[in-house]
Amino acid sequence: MIGITTYGPEGDPPSFSLPVAYVDAVVRAGGIAVLVPTSGSSVEQVLGLVDALILSGGGDIDPQTYGGGEHATIYSVVPERDAFELELTRGALARPELPLLGICRGMQIMNVALGGDLDLHLPDVRGESVIHRLPPRKPTYHPVRVELEAALGLIYGQEEFMVCSWHHQGVRKLGSDLRPIAHSADGVVEGLVYERHPFALGVQWHPEMQVADDPLQRRLFEALVERAGGAACA
Repeated sequence: MIGITTYGPEGDPPSFSLPVAYVDAVVRAGGIAVLVPTSGSSVEQVLGLVDALILSGGGDIDPQTYGGGEHATIYSVVPERDAFELELTRGALARPELPLLGICRGMQIMNVALGGDLDLHLPDVRGESVIHRLPPRKPTYHPVRVELEAALGLIYGQEEFMVCSWHHQGVRKLGSDLRPIAHSADGVVEGLVYERHPFALGVQWHPEMQVADDPLQRRLFEALVERAGGAACA
């Protein structure tokens, strides 16, 4: 049972939503996807139900959450979602039996939950030697390099590969006990591991958007589901 956090509530009427690619990636890996709305359930109820948790992507985290400023490019801020996911993340990280994967915004939530912060707009600080999204807000591709002996390297089995990138913010100050284990060529942190947990990883790219055509990206979801199955049987 793999919980996946949803977008929202947004729109009129307010709705929770999630791209189908997340569900497909979990199902392809042998898991059962459980969509987790950002209200209506307590953190303890959610964490007691699922065998693993995916923090999904989506709009930007409210900069007030981590002491950031304003920027014209910030979009789709939902403070209710921020508050729920920050509490959910801290609760999940306190459970060593519960595997956790943060994707794009989800990795940023992990960092903020542990006291880190974000660059508000990467082109302002990193330039455009690597394009992390196409204007106005479209995905693109670029290579990342991972540490072969760290968790992502062991899962992927190779040091460099192409990823689907769709973000304009990134990790600045690292949260407590997080270690960067993947980078793009401009130095942006593309992968993190929480060192006080057996399986708590964050990736800045969108592997769920690649699994249909890229067997390499399926390995991340397969590793998560495999670990969840071991935890469920423990």
